[in-house]
Amino acid sequence: MSNFLRILGYARKYYFLAFLNMFFNLLAAVFSAFSIAMIMPFLTLLFDKEIGTRTTIPPVPDFSFTVSYVIGLFNHHFIKIIVEQGKMQALYLVCALVVIIFFLKNLFRYLAMFFLVPLRNGVVKDIRQKLFEKLLTLPLSYFSKERKGDILAKMTSDVQEIEYGIISTLEALFKEPVILLIFLGLLLYVNVQLTVFVLVMILFTALIIGSIGKTLKRAALKGQSKLGDMITVVEESLSGMRIVKAFTAERYQLEKFGNVNQSYFRTMTRALRQRDLSSPLTEFLGITILAVVLWFGGKIVLEPGSSLQPEAFIFFMVTFSQLIAPAKSFSTAYYNIQKGLASAERIGKILDADIRIRQKPDAKSVSAFLDKIEFRNVSFAYYNYDDKRVLQNINLTIRKGKMVALVGQSGAGKSTLVDLIPRFYDPSEGEILIDGVNIKDYQLADLRKLMGIVTQESILFNDTVANNIRFGVEKASLDDIVSAAKVANAHDFIMRLENGYDTVIGDRGHKLSGGERQRLTIARAILSDPPILILDEATSSLDTENEKLVQDAVYRLMEHRTSIVIAHRLSTIQYADEIVVLQDGKIIEQGNHISLMAKDGIYKKLVDLQAF
Repeated sequence: MSNFLRILGYARKYYFLAFLNMFFNLLAAVFSAFSIAMIMPFLTLLFDKEIGTRTTIPPVPDFSFTVSYVIGLFNHHFIKIIVEQGKMQALYLVCALVVIIFFLKNLFRYLAMFFLVPLRNGVVKDIRQKLFEKLLTLPLSYFSKERKGDILAKMTSDVQEIEYGIISTLEALFKEPVILLIFLGLLLYVNVQLTVFVLVMILFTALIIGSIGKTLKRAALKGQSKLGDMITVVEESLSGMRIVKAFTAERYQLEKFGNVNQSYFRTMTRALRQRDLSSPLTEFLGITILAVVLWFGGKIVLEPGSSLQPEAFIFFMVTFSQLIAPAKSFSTAYYNIQKGLASAERIGKILDADIRIRQKPDAKSVSAFLDKIEFRNVSFAYYNYDDKRVLQNINLTIRKGKMVALVGQSGAGKSTLVDLIPRFYDPSEGEILIDGVNIKDYQLADLRKLMGIVTQESILFNDTVANNIRFGVEKASLDDIVSAAKVANAHDFIMRLENGYDTVIGDRGHKLSGGERQRLTIARAILSDPPILILDEATSSLDTENEKLVQDAVYRLMEHRTSIVIAHRLSTIQYADEIVVLQDGKIIEQGNHISLMAKDGIYKKLVDLQAF
C-alpha cells in the first residue's frame, strides 16, 4: 500500500487534471445510469395501451430533492406529449433522447480520458527523472554491488510496467467506483433487502480476486528480477564482444542467455496467465451472482403480498447487470496494479538507497587549492566496518605543485586511496583535509571541480568530439576546445575525422584508436583546468608511438599543477617529487626514486622486476 501511495504522490502536481478526469467520469457515469433508469420508464409508458390521447395528464408534483419528484415530473411531461402529439411523436422523442444521452455519455468519457493522458505520462516522466537523479547521487559502492542489467531493467521495463499497471488503471479507479456507487444507489432505491444480498455476494467475490492478486504480485516481482538477469547477460555480451569472439565463446553465451530467457519465459507465463484470469473469472462470478440474485429476487416476487413488483424487479436486474462491466474493469485494474506494485517495489529499492556521500547543509564553498592535501590516520573498508580494510592507517601529505606517485602491486589500495580525495567514497576512519579543512566540510561539487581525473580506461560518450572534450564545462567555446585539444596532441587527428570536432565517436569512442581516445580524455582534463590532477597511468596499454604522444600530453597537463599519479610503469615516475609504496593497504616505503633505490626494499624489487 505504501508503494501505491508513493506512486500516487507523483500525481499530486497534476491534481487539476485528476479533478477534470473525475468530473467528466462522473458526468459519463450519470448519463450511463440515466440511459438505464429513464429509457425503460419511457418505453413502459409508450407501450401502455391504457395511455392515449384521452388520458388525464398528471399534475406537476411539488418540488423536492427526491427521486419521486423526478419520476413525477417525467410522467407529467411524457404523458403530456403522448396526449397532445401522439405516440409516434413520443417514439421519435425517445429515439432522439437515446442518441443524445449516449452521445453525451461517450463525449464525457473521451474528455475524461483526454485529461488523464498528460497525468499518466507526466507521472511516469517524473518517476524516470527522479530515478535517474537518484542514480547520479548514489556512491560508487552502490554500483559495485548492483548488476548494471538489473538497474537498466528498473529504469526501462519496471517504469513502463508502472505506467501500464498503475497509472493507466487510474482511469478505472476514478471512473468505475463512481459508476458502481450510482448503480448501487439505484438498486437501494428499488429494494434494500435485495441490494444488501448483492453486496454480500460482491464482497465474497472481492475476497477471491484479492487472494489471486497477491500471488500475481509475487510472480511479477520474480519476473522483473529475471528480466534484469537477461539484460545483464546482453549488456555483458555487448561490452565484451571482442573477448566473446576471440575465445569462440558464442555458444557458451548463447546457452547462458537461453537459460535466463527460458526462466523469464516460464515466470512471465505464470504471471500473465494469472492476470488474464481476472477478466473471465470476474465475468463468471458476476453472472453467477446474477443467477443467484435472479433466484432470490424471483422468490421474493412470487411470495403472496410481496412489496417487490415484477416491473421493479426487472428494472433491478437490468440495473444490476450493468454492474458487471465496471466490476470486471475494476478487478482487471486491481490485477494490473498488483503487477505494477511489484515494479514499484523494485524501483523503491533505488529511490530508498542510502546516498552515504552526503553534503552538509552548511558546507563551505571552495574555488582554489592553496597549500596541501593531508591524510590523517585514514582507514577504509568498502561496505561494513567489520569488513577487510582496503586501506589501513594512512598518513600522507601532498603539497601544492608537487608530483606524488603511488606504486605497488595490484590490490595494494592505490586506486582506492585516490578515490577518497574527490569523495567517491568516505573513509571508515580518520580524515582527509585540503588546506587544513576536512573535505566533508566542503561543497561536493566545488571539491570535485578542484580535480581533473584521467584514468587508464578512456571513458568517453556516444557524442561529438567537441561535446566529449567540453564535458562538465558547458560554457566552453570552440576556441577553448581547440586549444585544449592542441595541448593534448589531439587536434591533428580530430581534423582528419569526417566532421572534425562535430564527429560522433560512437559508443565509448569505439571509432577511435586507444591513443586517440586517451588524448581526448586528457584534452577534457586540460579544458577543465583543475589545480589537482589524479592520473591512473594513461600510457600503460598503448603502443610506442601513441605512448609518446600521450605521455607528452600528460607532461603538458601536469605543468604547474599538483599531480597524484598511480604508476604502473615505474620508468615514468622516476622524477616524481615523492614516491609512495603501498602494500596490503599500508604505506611501506616513502621517498624519491634515489632514496628508495638506496634502501634496497620493496620499491627497488619492483623496479628490478620491470627492468628484467
